[in-house]
Amino acid sequence: MRIEEDCIGKLPIDEQALYGIHTVRAVRNFPISHEPLDPLIIQSLIQIKKAAAETNYAAGTLTVAKQQAIVAACNQLLIGRHADSFIVPAIQGGAGTSANMNVNEVVANLAHRLNPAVTLQPNDDVNQSQSTNDTFPTAGKMALLQQLPGLLGAVDQLVQVLLVQAKTYQAAIKVGRTQLQDAVPTTYGRTFQAYAHLFKRDLARLQTAGNHLNTVNLGGTAIGTGINATRYYQQHILTILNRNTKLTLQAAPDLIDATQNCDLFVEFSGAMKTLAVNLSKFSNDLRLLSSGPQAGLAELNLPAKQAGSSIMPGKVNPVIPEVVNQVCFEVIGNDVTVTMAAEAGQLELNAFEPIMLRDLLANERYLQQAMHTLVKNCLRDLTVNTTTCATAVEQSAITATVLTPYLGYMTTMKLIKRAVAQHQSVKKILLQEQLLPATLIETLFSPANLTQPRATKATSIQNQA
Repeated sequence: MRIEEDCIGKLPIDEQALYGIHTVRAVRNFPISHEPLDPLIIQSLIQIKKAAAETNYAAGTLTVAKQQAIVAACNQLLIGRHADSFIVPAIQGGAGTSANMNVNEVVANLAHRLNPAVTLQPNDDVNQSQSTNDTFPTAGKMALLQQLPGLLGAVDQLVQVLLVQAKTYQAAIKVGRTQLQDAVPTTYGRTFQAYAHLFKRDLARLQTAGNHLNTVNLGGTAIGTGINATRYYQQHILTILNRNTKLTLQAAPDLIDATQNCDLFVEFSGAMKTLAVNLSKFSNDLRLLSSGPQAGLAELNLPAKQAGSSIMPGKVNPVIPEVVNQVCFEVIGNDVTVTMAAEAGQLELNAFEPIMLRDLLANERYLQQAMHTLVKNCLRDLTVNTTTCATAVEQSAITATVLTPYLGYMTTMKLIKRAVAQHQSVKKILLQEQLLPATLIETLFSPANLTQPRATKATSIQNQA
């Protein structure tokens, strides 16, 4: 064992451990769950330490030996070595200080192990020109940006498969429904097209909010004033960090604002929440439209993926939309956490970024994987029961809505009530009683007329009348 000391006192530390006293205290103080800090945040913090060492050396505030030792240690860690040394919990007090110090300690001790001639101090050397208050939120944004392309790709994949289904079923007529009651007809082509437009808007929202994550407060140190950082460091740290990571980070125009306010996290969380709301509504529709198959709507055939019951033979459940629903519930709940954590920030710093970043990163992954399985295991092989849908349209009395320009609202309403009471189609009653010319009736109740705007056909139909 070795003895380390901080402002609280002394603690024995395992001699072989790369972490130090700050890390050990965090593990003892925050026994909330077994969930560790997200690896992407750790990797991003290491990238910041490496870039800071290079920048501080160029600024003349760090010796070449220390710079080389830090960079060598960071390079080892960036390829995944000693990953078990990062043990601080994901949920932690201290605004991320424990996470930052865990990385500082591991880098310092590993650098010394790699080159015993160089002794590094975690705070003075590895953390030089930095504060947790600028490194931790920057690392969090870097982690979110690394996952963002996967999320955007999943949304685009969802849009594309919906467009394919829209083309496939562009002429498949179906009963529209409002408030779960029969409404005027539409087509599944239009239905799938509408879903595609919905998720295109989600894609645009995510792209806009994601672009804002490139704005960081690195160089602001404790509260954004840049205390203990050189002017050279402030002017060059992002250039070097971007070069090393291939990111496009840029300094916030007001580092004090960027240090204390977390509205960019709320904005990005809101975009993901909106996507979750839309995905959940879409999943609800899939489950409802595929209900049955004998005693439900049975308009859609979802691919059978697994047995649905341990007691009812042959039962198959809509498990893919169900799991997507659950992911959406989680994402929406996490958005509430992010919202409240951002709101609870006080004065020059928000102490609750650890929970915000934990939930934001989780939401990115959950949504991406949910959409992947939705596309792969459900939407690509989904089919429409076109015969069932067409029969439902023919039997639906609400199709008589097309008669109101010719017979008036009250007469049409009476026809609908009669058709429902007698279990007959409105079309059949019209033909029997010759209320309109047979050719006009056939035209009015044709799929094209039932699902298209009337204005383009008004003259020819009126002539038939």
